[in-house]
Amino acid sequence: MSAPFIIGHRGACGHAPENTLASIRKAGELGALWVEFDTMLSHDNEVIIFHDDSLLRTTQTEGLVADTDWHDLQKFDAGSWYSDQFANVRIPHFKEAMDLLGGLGLGAVVEIKPSLGRDEETARLAAQMLKDYWPNSLPPPILSSFNVDSLRVAQVCAPDIPRALNIRDNLKDWQSRLQAFDCVALHCWHELLDETTATAIIKAGYDLRCFTVNEPVRADILSNWGVNSIFTDFPDRF
Repeated sequence: MSAPFIIGHRGACGHAPENTLASIRKAGELGALWVEFDTMLSHDNEVIIFHDDSLLRTTQTEGLVADTDWHDLQKFDAGSWYSDQFANVRIPHFKEAMDLLGGLGLGAVVEIKPSLGRDEETARLAAQMLKDYWPNSLPPPILSSFNVDSLRVAQVCAPDIPRALNIRDNLKDWQSRLQAFDCVALHCWHELLDETTATAIIKAGYDLRCFTVNEPVRADILSNWGVNSIFTDFPDRF
């Protein structure tokens, strides 16, 4: 089973605090069949679901994820910043997220989001957890990253897990960049794309997915160009 056209971004982060079990669960409630989320490492090398290097934006806590042990990360409120409705929602462990995906029947794009200097170990540990714990009932996950060192490690550690290169700056030399890591897909900022480039990427045999698309009119344009999937904060809009 290939990824569907609609993929919930960080769960359904237009409706619930990003990268939490509540957000993943909400995406399923809204009809999404797949979600995307970010994996990072705690100080003691536990794989968690989180986006920023800093804890401040989503937990109102000073400090860095990379400097904080999992035991302490579990204490932080990762939901109140979004709304009081989600007070005391916690940062999830990657294993918890995979267990929830299995229960809900949701596929996933798993982004490797390393803290500075932890590119290789984040990829290695996230890939190993996918190999050990990914539910057999689900379609194979997709490992993605902006970080080329992380993709290189994933290519070696988990060659059978499909990989995608994330690009937010420019699409120059896109094909050689994909070939370098034997990627099956390109994930790019939707405003970088034009119809000619979209056609070339798809004709070259790659899946093409765009982030972050929240307007149905834009989604229709991308669909007409042949884009395979969009990542959206609002799965219910489509």
